[in-house]
Amino acid sequence: MLTTRIETVAETASTNADLKARVLNGDGQAGLWLRAEKQSGGVGRLGRKWESPKGNLYCSTMIEIAPDDPPPHTLSFVVSLAVHEMLKSQLMGDTPILLKWPNDVLVENAKICGILLERVGNFIVVGIGVNVVFAPNIGERATISIQDVNDQNANDAAAVLGFLVEPMENWLQQWRSKGLAHILEQWTKRAHPVGSIVTTSTADGSKLSGQFSGLKDDGALCLRKPDGALIEIHAGDIEIG
Repeated sequence: MLTTRIETVAETASTNADLKARVLNGDGQAGLWLRAEKQSGGVGRLGRKWESPKGNLYCSTMIEIAPDDPPPHTLSFVVSLAVHEMLKSQLMGDTPILLKWPNDVLVENAKICGILLERVGNFIVVGIGVNVVFAPNIGERATISIQDVNDQNANDAAAVLGFLVEPMENWLQQWRSKGLAHILEQWTKRAHPVGSIVTTSTADGSKLSGQFSGLKDDGALCLRKPDGALIEIHAGDIEIG
C-alpha cells in the first residue's frame, strides 16, 4: 500500500507542472498528491485550456512506473475507473455515470472530469480536474458539476479528493496485480455500450462515424465503419451518438 500524502496550495499555475518539476529535480514521490484551490494555467488534453477558478478540484499525483507494469498510457483507464467509483459511491447514488473513451467521465451526457497524463522519466504525473461547484464553459461540449446533481455533498473540493484517493490506490493495485485485460473489462462495463454510434476526428480534421466495437488489448478503440470495415483508433476524442 502506498503512503499517501496530500499537499494543498492556495494557487499555482498548474499542479501537473509543479509535480513534473519535482520529478526533474529528483524529488519524485509515489503517493504524493498536490491540490490547488485555484490554478492560473491549467491545461487539459491536446493543450486545451482548463478553467480553474476556486471551488472545483484541481489535483495531481505521481505514479512511479515499474518494468513489469502494463503500458503507462493505459493509466487513463485506471484513473477513469477511480473517478467513476468515487462519484458513484460517495456523491451521486443512482445518478447514471458513463465512461467515454479515452478518459472522459460523463454524468447526464455532460463532462464532469478532465484527466491528463504526462510522463517524466520513470514517473507518470496524473492531473485530475473534477467539476465540484460549477461547470466551466469548454466550447461546444456540455459540462456538469457535482453540485448540479447533489448539492448536499458538493461544496468541498478537499473532501472530494479525500473520497478519490482510496479508489485510485485500489484500481492502481488491480492494474498491476490483475493486469490490463481486467482493467479494460471493468472499464467496458461502465462505458458507452458496444454498438453505440461514435464519431471521431481524423488527422485531416474530417469526421468519421461508426459503431463502437469494443477495445483492443492495448486499449485502442475499435470502430466499425458503415461498410463493415473495422479500424483501430489509438488517440483522439470521440462523440457519442
